[in-house]
Amino acid sequence: MSRTHRAVVAITATLAAVAAASATLTWQAPRAAAAPPAARDVTAVLFEWNFASVARACTDTLGPAGYGYVQVSPPQEHIRGPQWWTSYQPVSYKIAGRLGDRAAFKAMVDTCHTAGVKVVADSVINHMASADGTGTGGSSYTKYNYPGLYSGADMDDCRATISNYQDRANVQNCELVQLADLDTGEDYVRGRIAGYLNDLLSLGVDGFRIDAAKHMPAADLANIKSRLTNPGAYWKQEAIYGAGEAVSPNEYLGTGDVQEFRYARDLKRIFQNENLASLKTIGESWGYLPSGQAAVFVDNHDTERGGDTLNYKAGASYTLASVFLLAWPYGSPDVHSGYEFTDRDAGPPNGGAVNACYADGWKCQHAWREISSMVGFHNAARGQAVTNWWDNGGDQIAFGRGSAAYVAINHEASALTRTFQTSLPAGDYCDVQSGRAVTVNGSGQFTATLGADTALALHVNARTCGAPSAPAGASFAVNADTVPGQNIYVTGDQGALGNWNAGSALKLDPAAYPVWKLDVTLPAGATFAYKYVRKDAGGNVTWESGANRTATVPASGMVTLNDTWRG
Repeated sequence: MSRTHRAVVAITATLAAVAAASATLTWQAPRAAAAPPAARDVTAVLFEWNFASVARACTDTLGPAGYGYVQVSPPQEHIRGPQWWTSYQPVSYKIAGRLGDRAAFKAMVDTCHTAGVKVVADSVINHMASADGTGTGGSSYTKYNYPGLYSGADMDDCRATISNYQDRANVQNCELVQLADLDTGEDYVRGRIAGYLNDLLSLGVDGFRIDAAKHMPAADLANIKSRLTNPGAYWKQEAIYGAGEAVSPNEYLGTGDVQEFRYARDLKRIFQNENLASLKTIGESWGYLPSGQAAVFVDNHDTERGGDTLNYKAGASYTLASVFLLAWPYGSPDVHSGYEFTDRDAGPPNGGAVNACYADGWKCQHAWREISSMVGFHNAARGQAVTNWWDNGGDQIAFGRGSAAYVAINHEASALTRTFQTSLPAGDYCDVQSGRAVTVNGSGQFTATLGADTALALHVNARTCGAPSAPAGASFAVNADTVPGQNIYVTGDQGALGNWNAGSALKLDPAAYPVWKLDVTLPAGATFAYKYVRKDAGGNVTWESGANRTATVPASGMVTLNDTWRG
């Protein structure tokens, strides 16, 4: 949790929740072959998903797609309240948060392991809560007094809010926006923190994301880690780089990986305002952390709200940046998967229960075809150097990963047709972005057309596309401009389309804005009528003009609809 957003924690407490119309997830990644853990380093960060929902995701999507890890939100008892940041104000180390109890947590870990997915727990050990009350597990507490755990003597002496990031003592001894700061230099405190982490290890956890690591001396964290029953557990630390600040992320490399925030910031700058051609050298040469210890991402729960990185609202820039993240050989990628928000403080829909992806506001970025298909690409290409780089000097780029993989990205407004040079073995491949077959000739070349704001990705573990993985239905795509607060929906004469009821219309996803997309399961062979509608934040509905559109579902697979909004 960054200091900026902890300020929001201390100052604001808005209670609005985000709501969205439900839709049906139909595409699933092809089943991935088992791979050694070292070859699966992509983490799906299921932000504020409850433990039962995480378990289902491990079985249904994460394991099959090839994710190596799932990161779950802090499991410890915390302050009460609907806001997401209540999870980051612990009051005890009992596993008794809003996302599930100890039994649910253990069941989730076991299920994920069965699916071949390791579990990382987001861990809040820098501080405790900022006020008085009763926690989610029934524990009573006051600031500086957490019965059976800590008292005021276990807190740092500075009881003022951090005010100077150029002063190391101020950053590491004072309070992060009034949150009671633990004295991690104390042997007792170190022992209690290690005890909590060891408890999680006893339940099968494979690693930890250390929240607010920069606010604890690196030596303190090293001592705590040395007390673990498994000192080799994965260890990922939040240490945000700030120019001229007294505490550097490099200080924490001695204990494990460190999140590289500069990478995400630069992806936003380049994908939105500069040329993708400049990505040719991105990595350690830009002054980043060593690749082998860098945890990289397009966005996380803090940055998606603060605007310093891309988020799901950025349309094709967000989707294509995620494709690049998983294709480029720098760091271990985190794929953030959260929920829609207008209120930055809003907690998870349904208290963290994900009944279905794309319903109730859950975005499920980890399952988007454009993103989930790249996890297998990343696994196949791991350890392979960049080869055959090409760019047009602007926002069209392509590159290979040795003889294992090749990707092309077109972030321009017009289509790209060219013959691409690869180092791939000759033969047939499946473009995992589109599901279309591609043939590479004996010279390593293939010719393809990429639509505006799309990508193409080939790798040696996806040689044939096979039968359609989605059930029969319709794949809607409509080019429609909107203003903030507006969304595009589809309805029609089928029950699955809401039976012409605008209130039951299905919301399309703007990940490739201005193209809005949605796959919907419909009866094989059915002929149906449909139309698009636009809704604003006030619930006002505008139907597109013209006659009803019609289409027919094939005997198997999806009918692909590429439409343009009729004003």
